[in-house]
Amino acid sequence: MTLGWGDALAAGTAIACGLLIGIERGFDLRDLKPGTRVAGVRTLTLVGLVSGLAGLTAHLGQGLAAGALIAGVAAVLAIGYAHRPGLTERPDATTPMAAVATAALGFMAGFGEPGFAIAGATIVTLLLALKSELHRFLQKLDEEDVKALARYAVIAGAVLPFLPSGHFGPLGAWNPQRLWLVVVLVTGFSFLGYVANRIFGERHGTVATGLIGGAYSSTAVTLALAERLGSEQEASAEPAAIAFATAVMYLRIPILIAILATRVLPPISILLLPAVIVAWGAGFWLYRKAPKKQGPAPPGNPIALLPALGFVAFVAVAAIAAKWAEGRFGQSGIAVLLLIIGSMDVDVAIVTLGSLAPEAISPLLAAMAISGTAIVNMAVKIGITLVYAGGKGLSAAAAMASSVLVLGIMIALAWTRL
Repeated sequence: MTLGWGDALAAGTAIACGLLIGIERGFDLRDLKPGTRVAGVRTLTLVGLVSGLAGLTAHLGQGLAAGALIAGVAAVLAIGYAHRPGLTERPDATTPMAAVATAALGFMAGFGEPGFAIAGATIVTLLLALKSELHRFLQKLDEEDVKALARYAVIAGAVLPFLPSGHFGPLGAWNPQRLWLVVVLVTGFSFLGYVANRIFGERHGTVATGLIGGAYSSTAVTLALAERLGSEQEASAEPAAIAFATAVMYLRIPILIAILATRVLPPISILLLPAVIVAWGAGFWLYRKAPKKQGPAPPGNPIALLPALGFVAFVAVAAIAAKWAEGRFGQSGIAVLLLIIGSMDVDVAIVTLGSLAPEAISPLLAAMAISGTAIVNMAVKIGITLVYAGGKGLSAAAAMASSVLVLGIMIALAWTRL
């Protein structure tokens, strides 16, 4: 078999993988004494080249020759790291593992997967280059943060791949894989918001707490901020933070809609856009008036398995109810059902909408129902703010009420088009 341009590209990609990782390793190890550095830019570039040639050889059907080349690379690296003179400190395993990764990626490039190989090399280089940042991140974590990561790993990685995809249960309303994907998405929002709050919240103060915390539980953040505002002598940055926390919900809704019920995205974006502008404008206005202060602690760890299972149960019941309403009342009944469900949890209403057939309800009517759930949710937060913060929460309540008023007008206008 004659080698062609594709094979040359594969070999060149293997060299590029070794060069990319080698530059980072060479820079990181530049202060080591001569003779103690085994794998730098030249060595790792050659590792990439030889591994790429091994991949090409295997692709041509010469598996034994390819294995001999890879074994030779491994032997040379092992001998080099076992006989480093003058090394007094315990050796780090990062560079040997980087060399192993380079060999694997080079082999993949030579075997016919250059795109996968160069993407892997960039990720390896990024991980190696972010050494200081990753260590600082780990120092910020505590035991509860690690437990949260473990819980989310179970939710996202240990369950989803093993669930079947199909129509099961009463009325064929349950798709186990889709139901659990919803849990992964919603708890993913919560987990990312929680991590961001742990990293940035203390440094950037109360307003950042409202912005970041609103991504995973705007109601919980509103409650925490309103309680703090009510206990202070005078209003501070909390009204702005409450306004931002609730405004984040207006962005969360179309994101979930885009993932789970894409056909509803255009009308709901039109309905929510004025409310988004008003909510964020009011938040920035309060922010300009507010002094910057340290933020309260985030409202608890959001990743817990029992609440996640409860969320699945809620979604499953809502899916059956939606299927029943679809056959019994048509799209007007489904709209009412979505509004009722959304009054308890907006996310569940969106998930239920995503499980319906496209012809079950028109996109505009569905958008109106979901927007109505946002109004109910905002009304709850206005009540929380006034109950816990009293008169000091009037500005935050007014900011939320203004966006609710605008959204109500948009729903009324949309009603005339049905």
